[in-house]
Amino acid sequence: MRKVLLAASALTLTVPVLPTQAAEAQSYGTYRGQTWRGTDGRIYCKRPNGTTGLIVGTAAGVLAGRAIDTRGSRATGTILGAAVGALVGRHVERNVVSKCR
Repeated sequence: MRKVLLAASALTLTVPVLPTQAAEAQSYGTYRGQTWRGTDGRIYCKRPNGTTGLIVGTAAGVLAGRAIDTRGSRATGTILGAAVGALVGRHVERNVVSKCR
């Protein structure tokens, strides 16, 4: 009796999941690596979101801002350098032209 109840419980948990996965695959189109075909038939390209550029730009900005601001506690130069570096790094990474066709 225990095995029957466990089998019935497992079946009731898996049955609702199956149709949603099939519907989800149809709604988003077909994904193949860097490109995917949408439901409208167009081909879309995966682009970077700029996170790596943001981190690298922040680190470079901190170092540059600290080197430029040589007077006092140098906190102002460090903070401004981090902010400017983060914005520039994110902008550069997001606008890189990729060969995705």
